[in-house]
Amino acid sequence: MSKTTLPAVPTEGSLSTYFREIWRFPILEPEEEYMLARRLRDHGDADAAHKLVTSHLRLVAKIALKYRGYGLPVADLVSEGNIGLMKAVKKFEPERGFRLATYAMWWIRAAITEYVLRSWSMVKLGTVAAQKKMFFSLRRMKNQLAIMDNGELSPDQAQRLATALNTNETDVVEMNRRLASRDMSLNAPVSHGEEDSMEFQDTLVDEGPNPEQVAARQQESRNRSALLAEAMEGLPERERHILTERRLKDEPSTLEDLAQIYGISRERVRQLEVRAFEKISKAIRNRAIAGAPA
Repeated sequence: MSKTTLPAVPTEGSLSTYFREIWRFPILEPEEEYMLARRLRDHGDADAAHKLVTSHLRLVAKIALKYRGYGLPVADLVSEGNIGLMKAVKKFEPERGFRLATYAMWWIRAAITEYVLRSWSMVKLGTVAAQKKMFFSLRRMKNQLAIMDNGELSPDQAQRLATALNTNETDVVEMNRRLASRDMSLNAPVSHGEEDSMEFQDTLVDEGPNPEQVAARQQESRNRSALLAEAMEGLPERERHILTERRLKDEPSTLEDLAQIYGISRERVRQLEVRAFEKISKAIRNRAIAGAPA
């Protein structure tokens, strides 16, 4: 291994070899850490960065192991934590007077918690700090209150947790349900036979319309649009404009607006709108009847 190469986190199998390897890197004395940080910041010294990172890999491992209860591979947690550590080393300012470990632990935890949140569900679990905090506090609080982690919370349990977490019962119940049911991969196997192997996606039923129904609906929509356009062409220009503004726009014009445009009363605008609508309705009916099969 070169002096600037970090120990590789194994993607499979035991982590014991990796842990033994990182524990061999010595912990730096304050003076040495300060000088290395200065060399990195002032001169971009890669060897200094390597020593700063490797001396804190054990810190990453310790923090990552605290998050293994979320069912994610420890190797992935460690890898994400290492990314946070490297960001911390890059931004560390030794003149501020505190040790790198004190500064880095916040970057490490942030990287790991963001990974847990991303991996737990494709749907965001929380968009504000309070929701993210509850995600990581709920399980710990359930253990402290001796609430069994076995599914739905009772009203009393939800109330106790809400009080302890300083939040409302609805948020507690919703977060507990999300913790209890993770997303399942569409490629997750549900049978393991060589001939009848099946994945989760094979069991899903599409309740939407089939391709023939979709095509038929699209054709019907095109026919209606064509009939409407043809009927509109038969209207006088003023009636066509009023009907378009009143019935065919996402944000219809008011009677007052159109009355000012044409210099007539609002009631007259309403009458023209009704007359135009009756004309095109009749034209569309007649055209549909004429085109219907005998």
